[in-house]
Amino acid sequence: MSFASQSFSPEIVRALTECGYEKLTPIQQQAIPHARRGHDILANAQTGTGKTAAFSLPIIQQICDNPKQRSRFNVRALILAPTRELAAQIAKNIEDYTKYVSINVAAIYGGTKMASQEKKLEQGLDILVATPGRLLEHMELNNVSLANLEFLVFDEADRMLDMGFISDIRMIMNDIRTQPQTMLFSATFSSQMNKLSNEILRKPKRISVSPENATAETVAHVVYPVDDDRKRELLSELIGKKNWQQVLVFVNYKETANDLVKELKLDGIKAVLCHGDKAQSARRRALDEFKEGKARVMVATEVAARGLDIQGLPHVVNYDMPFLAEDYVHRIGRTGRAGQQGHAVSFVSREEELTLVQVEKLIRQRIRRIQLAGYEPANRDALLHKMHTKSAFKDRQGRTNNPTDQSDAERRARLRRAVLNKSKITKLKK
Repeated sequence: MSFASQSFSPEIVRALTECGYEKLTPIQQQAIPHARRGHDILANAQTGTGKTAAFSLPIIQQICDNPKQRSRFNVRALILAPTRELAAQIAKNIEDYTKYVSINVAAIYGGTKMASQEKKLEQGLDILVATPGRLLEHMELNNVSLANLEFLVFDEADRMLDMGFISDIRMIMNDIRTQPQTMLFSATFSSQMNKLSNEILRKPKRISVSPENATAETVAHVVYPVDDDRKRELLSELIGKKNWQQVLVFVNYKETANDLVKELKLDGIKAVLCHGDKAQSARRRALDEFKEGKARVMVATEVAARGLDIQGLPHVVNYDMPFLAEDYVHRIGRTGRAGQQGHAVSFVSREEELTLVQVEKLIRQRIRRIQLAGYEPANRDALLHKMHTKSAFKDRQGRTNNPTDQSDAERRARLRRAVLNKSKITKLKK
């Protein structure tokens, strides 16, 4: 099925052709017709399935069909994303789609100057892509108006909940006076996600292109049992012996990332860093070097699990198993995209066996284990027997949210109070 068959304008189809888009992906085939008819949408879709085009193209076409004069700080369509990288990627895609039509788009997120973002907002925007925290900051300063919002999209909604953005989302929703067409896209679902969708969606069309919480069929999964203190050595050996040329490595802590990059460089493997302590410009440079093949390995924390679009990435390594089983799905979603084959490799220590069990339960498959000679973890069999026979271990639940530091929590609380006060004042004036 072609994009022209969906009655998109010739200008949009031309831009999509230049992007290399030929046929609609399954999520696009299901979502676009409903979105074109104005329905709210609740979609379960993995990364790399083409969901950005699925929600943005109908919005772009409707804005083109119904042009309006832009007004100061006014936004017609708002797309919320959990991370800077994802927000930037969505905005870049939309810029590519709108190359031959008169639509302006901007992305606002932390790590860049407020003043430059304010200038973009002041002229009025057809489409705004934002992270919840930075959007609230601009709302506090009256730099953005959602009074005439027509379209609202939540991308990677599950990740926003994991990161503790639920209160921010509710504050944003409280400032919306219209009834925008709303679309919620998520790779995983939970009771909290279902509750949120019930709050914000009106008779949504539910779309699923794969089983909930599943991973792409194009990804081959494998686990290497290994002690923590041997992981770095194992990584270097696999990269060398298997001649891996492009490897995205996920760790849980910034300190681990810093140390690992240093060690890899000592082994003669060029590696770059991507984590929260790095400036946005530094993270962008690291990603560019990795994409261009100047660096063989990129070591990243969870901040990079969303929004990274690396064409043809062959290998993702979980150096540390993620805190949340759901994050495994998002991490490995960087590989096996657009129908290409990918490999998800996980290093699992004795202490991480519980997380592995939760991951296998989530994705509904048992992951193949490879024991590499010389890297056998000590006493692993005894631990596995205990885990699979003792109910205290079998029934234990993992964490439900990632931690946020106190300063960030305080900042969000201040913003919520400010936006709430603004909302009360607006109501009194009316």
